[in-house]
Amino acid sequence: MFQADLHCHTTCSDGTLSPEELVRHAQELGLAGLSITDHDTIGAYSVAIPLAQELGMRLGSGVEFSSVFRGMSVHILGYDFDLNSPDIHALCHKHLERRKERNRRIIKNLHRLHMEIDEEKLLCQGKGTIGRPHIAALMVEKGYVTTIRQAFDLYIGDGKSCFDAGDAISSEETIDVIHRAGGKGFIAHPHLLKHTNKIKDLLKLPFDGLECYYAKFPLDQENKWLHLAKEKGWLISGGSDFHGGVKEHIPLGCSWVDEETFGRIFQRRLS
Repeated sequence: MFQADLHCHTTCSDGTLSPEELVRHAQELGLAGLSITDHDTIGAYSVAIPLAQELGMRLGSGVEFSSVFRGMSVHILGYDFDLNSPDIHALCHKHLERRKERNRRIIKNLHRLHMEIDEEKLLCQGKGTIGRPHIAALMVEKGYVTTIRQAFDLYIGDGKSCFDAGDAISSEETIDVIHRAGGKGFIAHPHLLKHTNKIKDLLKLPFDGLECYYAKFPLDQENKWLHLAKEKGWLISGGSDFHGGVKEHIPLGCSWVDEETFGRIFQRRLS
């Protein structure tokens, strides 16, 4: 049976498997399709495409962009865009610079609480997008906290004492860039959106789909989004949000889509 995981991360952002390791892991699990959705970068595809072609795995272009809608954090999955699009590359670069500045602010906030994090060492933590999980890993290494989760819960999670939202890039701009690159924009894990009073307006934006199947959420919590997507005539996607060792409780392929759904989303054949 064809199964494709459309939401997973590599060491190019905050996952613990390299692009090659991720594709091979997907094959070992019997997955037939994949979309790598690293945060704000498409760096994994230079390695993933030739390997997927060699292994006979279907691969669709993907990325997960951070955005803000009226003060609410919204993650947007871009699918089936042109990997050579200058608009996508420009937005990835804009996020890279945004994250660098945000990391500096978070490190400064940690220093105020006598937790010293070396910025140069932070830059060595990953090969692509560097963010809060990498800061948390250094906090564990230095003994300030015992786990990455604790770092978020006590200090760097949304709204915590050392948190900094960084300079916002709007959901509207993000959708526009994805569309200019010939792609489709989906609301990632709508199950996790907290500001219910703003969701109604968010859903008025020109999205193409919803990530209805997500991680290990039970079907009764997914039905609401499945019904909404069908009501609006939007596409439906699904994926695990696999990060490897950072989120060991979420295995690759625990949420997936079938071949028909994969075909509706991806018209650009990468492999």
